[in-house]
Amino acid sequence: MTGSTFLSLDPAAAPPRGRTAWLAAQLRAAIADAVLRPGNRLPATRTLATELQMSRGTVVEAYRRLTEEGLLVTNRGGGTEVATTIPSPASPSDAAASDTTTELAEHGELLNISAGVPDISAFPRAAWLRAERRVLDTATPDDLGYADPAGVPALRTALASWLGRSRGLAVSPQQIIVTAGVTGALSLLAQVLRRRGITDCAVEDPGAEGNRRILNYWLDELHPVPVDASGIDVDALSRTGVGAAVVTPAHQFPTGVVLSPDRRRALVEWARSTDGFIIEDDYDSEYRYDRSPVRAMHPMAPDRIVHVSSLSKVLAPALRLGWVIVPEPLRDDLAELRWATDLGSPALPQLALTDLIDNGVLERHLRSLRLRHRERRDAAVDAIHRYLPGCTIDGIAAGLHLLVRLPDHVDDVALCARARDAGLAVQPLSSHRAAPGPPGVVIGYGPHSPRRLDAAIRQLGELVRNTHC
Repeated sequence: MTGSTFLSLDPAAAPPRGRTAWLAAQLRAAIADAVLRPGNRLPATRTLATELQMSRGTVVEAYRRLTEEGLLVTNRGGGTEVATTIPSPASPSDAAASDTTTELAEHGELLNISAGVPDISAFPRAAWLRAERRVLDTATPDDLGYADPAGVPALRTALASWLGRSRGLAVSPQQIIVTAGVTGALSLLAQVLRRRGITDCAVEDPGAEGNRRILNYWLDELHPVPVDASGIDVDALSRTGVGAAVVTPAHQFPTGVVLSPDRRRALVEWARSTDGFIIEDDYDSEYRYDRSPVRAMHPMAPDRIVHVSSLSKVLAPALRLGWVIVPEPLRDDLAELRWATDLGSPALPQLALTDLIDNGVLERHLRSLRLRHRERRDAAVDAIHRYLPGCTIDGIAAGLHLLVRLPDHVDDVALCARARDAGLAVQPLSSHRAAPGPPGVVIGYGPHSPRRLDAAIRQLGELVRNTHC
């Protein structure tokens, strides 16, 4: 059998590359021509994939794209149907000429392209519910009692295996402490370091403003250290005299720079010579598009490097589930503080996450997200080239955000304030700096469809062109 009786689709007409786009275009045209009408049910993805001799992932992604456009809906039974209300069709030129403010704001809310979060609409709700049901069906009285403050043992075992596969970390479950995200890990670490007499900490400049805020709450002083094309300046770090430094070596935030091998070695040497600690924030290492995976630093010096991360960039920030891998001298103090703070994270979500990891759901979800986010990254880059010509783009090879370097005459803080007035939330690079530096904006593309990214960046380009001082 070649092809499908559904719409007489002929896979021979699909290009060798771009089958997803081809299938989405065929379905879109059938809806526009009323061949497929509101309420019509589409074949199951597995069935259509078999008929077209394509991977099921290709069909799933085509359905998802049209769902994003409002053309398809998924009903409670899991089937996919043509939406009851079909958005008016628009050609690319029509879309470019449409009212930008209408494109940007929904129900009076800002279109937020400032957040480096994933496409949370893709959260695997059905899989999570199934995992919760399995947990509740099999939970023992011990499971429903007070959990180990360091984290449910089953989750720490699953995370140790996951981190070995995904980040090359050879750690035991006992080395892992479950936290309330990266923020929770940094808060605990700052308090433990303070007890050991480390009251100052170095941070990257530019660097994550959120990390600075939480560390500044607990510690006496933060020392900004410049970042260049090779990562944090270790010579400048040495001159600060601090006993701890927070770095983002795999994908520096916000520049996207990868810490070079020479700098990695120098950073470890700094930690050993000063009896200091490196806090490795591995915040978005799961996403990479145009480069090979960058290994975590932790294996270089497990006795000096604290590894922190979470699944906020893979599942959703609302889960508040992260982890910290600490050197042995800090482990007991950190576990005790976790107990004294709140007795640890809720056990049932930890067990549900364990189920997703053990059953391979998390890795399948991540593979799907990588494809989706790469498409959105490409759309954002294309829009920047069109609407912000001449601007340099950094950090495109990985992660969920881009850094756009603006012309020197642009005040990025004022620009972002005007953008907010126009219905668009975007981060100025200056908000992540301690020392003055060239202007820029940080754009998070994960949650937004290519069409909305195009509209948002078009509006941003208009604001930059209208900036004269």
